[in-house]
Amino acid sequence: MRMRKKVWAKPYLEKRSDVIVIDASANVGNWKKIIPGEKLHIEIGSGKGDYWVKMAALYANESWIGIEKSSDAAAVAIKKCPDNPANMRFINDDAQYLSDWFDENEVDVIHLNFSDPWPKKGHAKRRLTAKSFLEQYYRILSKEGIIIMKTDNSKLFEYSLLTFASECWELIDVSVDFRRENHDEDVITEYEANFMEKGQSIYRGIWRKTEVTK
Repeated sequence: MRMRKKVWAKPYLEKRSDVIVIDASANVGNWKKIIPGEKLHIEIGSGKGDYWVKMAALYANESWIGIEKSSDAAAVAIKKCPDNPANMRFINDDAQYLSDWFDENEVDVIHLNFSDPWPKKGHAKRRLTAKSFLEQYYRILSKEGIIIMKTDNSKLFEYSLLTFASECWELIDVSVDFRRENHDEDVITEYEANFMEKGQSIYRGIWRKTEVTK
């Protein structure tokens, strides 16, 4: 469901220079100096920010960057964020420009949480696990870096398993019912809880990149 337009969103984002990144490309190669931490996480499609905010609090010694192209959703997310957070930043832009924002091997963990499935075949290239995105992830992830994906959409998960397998990625963990056990290391957002209450399975996969062979 599309979020209603929020007239206060853009003025609010302009005030939150402590979190919002105006020109992400200016920080290429320097993110770990700007927001020091043991690992650099990015969440693509942060939506209203629950995961980004709660995980940054849970792992305060690690750095967290939320990415969301909707200004309305970004404003809602940043409103939940404390003032002047040491380990958090937010990019309000389209993730298709990832390679312009991060240097090679700069990111340690990429999170894809309940991404838009874009169910029509003609829209497949917009999926965040389409080949064009996987190529960007491969470039910016560190040698030991991983991608963690969660979704309630079985068709998107099946599609993603195939696209990762066709590229240079190794599946290192997979679950078709992730929340059947407690996972204190991974926060449950209100959005995810709604699926769980309906009895819907949560699918999760973790991939790491492998050496490119020609």
